[in-house]
This record gives sequence, structure tokens and C-alpha cells, in this order.
Amino acid sequence: MTTLIIYAGEGRPGAAVTRIGGVPLGVPGAVWPTCAECGGPLKFLAQFRLDESGAALAGTGRPRAHAHLLALYACQNRIGSCQDWSATSGANAALLLPARGLRRIARPRGRSVDPEKLYLGATHAAEPYAAAEADYDRACAAWEARTGRPRKHVLGQLGGPPAWLQYDRTPACPDCTEPMRPAVQLQEGPDPITAMNFGTGRGYAFTCLPCGEAAFLWQC
Repeated sequence: MTTLIIYAGEGRPGAAVTRIGGVPLGVPGAVWPTCAECGGPLKFLAQFRLDESGAALAGTGRPRAHAHLLALYACQNRIGSCQDWSATSGANAALLLPARGLRRIARPRGRSVDPEKLYLGATHAAEPYAAAEADYDRACAAWEARTGRPRKHVLGQLGGPPAWLQYDRTPACPDCTEPMRPAVQLQEGPDPITAMNFGTGRGYAFTCLPCGEAAFLWQC
């Protein structure tokens, strides 16, 4: 079985739910993440609710006390220069946050800060779809055939083995050195104007919940 993430229309930009785009949340006092390569602010891509075990969810109910939120960012200041595709370059960020008590992060100050490099420009709600097919690409094709909706409305998958476009790049946890757990796989999005930029490829997010670590990378 494959749990697909399906585009569910316009989402609430500041809600503490699984969504693509909108505005980022953080613990009180958190500052906007920056790129380790160029020093500029990272672009907020998406956030995902995780349950107590670290499994990603697409639900919108009240989170439990021990649940988490996974927030994803990537550098869009110098596209093609900063290595935002790498899990270790510092040109992207995957943050594990407590699911409760979060606040909107204040936008970086300065007249030179371009909002298009901070936000996607649209907020997409997401809903899960349990497909019988174990293979991600077959699950996407079957969903398209069953529903008659365009395949670009598949935003990715929750958990499950990653459908790598190149080769397996599962990151090791920087603390315990064990392979990290797949949390989310992402497609760029249904609207090319507000899409995430993975070079027309896919993004992959991982977590190590016991160590409080997360990582993000993309392939094309």
C-alpha cells in the first residue's frame, strides 16, 4: 500500500496542519532559517504533522502532546549555486518542532528581502489517499485513472520507501549515525507558478525522532 498526498484545494496559510506553502511556524522567539552557503533566508516549502512514532499525517485534528511538526525549507536566493538539493550542505533545512505552542515566524527585515524567495505564493491543503499499489509511480497512475484528476494533483507520499529518481541517498542521523526514517516524499506541486523547485524532480524528507533530527534533499 502507498499513502499518496493529494492536493485538496486552498489551505490556511498559518495553520498548524499538514500543508504546502503558507507561512512558517516556530517555537516562540524562533528566527527565520538562513542558508549556510549564501547567508540569505531560506524559502519555506511545506510542513507535515507527525504522530508520536514519527509517521507523517495529513489530518487536521488537534495534535497530541507528544506529536511533532516537520518544517521544510530550501535556498532560492541563487538558484543552481547554493546546493539546496543536498542533505548536508546547509542550503536547506528540515526542522522537527513540537506540534503545540507554535507561532508564526517573523519575516526577515530589510528592504532587499524578496517575498518570492521566502514563500511559495500559494497554500495547498493536502489529504491522504491509501492506494493498493506498493509502487509509488504505479499508485499515482492508478489514482489518476480511478479519479480522472490530473497526476499533478499528487503532491507526493507519506512514509513508505522513497521512489528515488537516481539512487538511494537515505541520510544517516548526525547523532546516532543510523539510517533516518523516510517521512515524506514530495512532488513540486499543481501550479508551476507557485511550485517548489526540485528541478522538475522530487523532494525527500527523513527523521530520527529519538535524536530529534531531520534531513531534506531532492533529486531530478
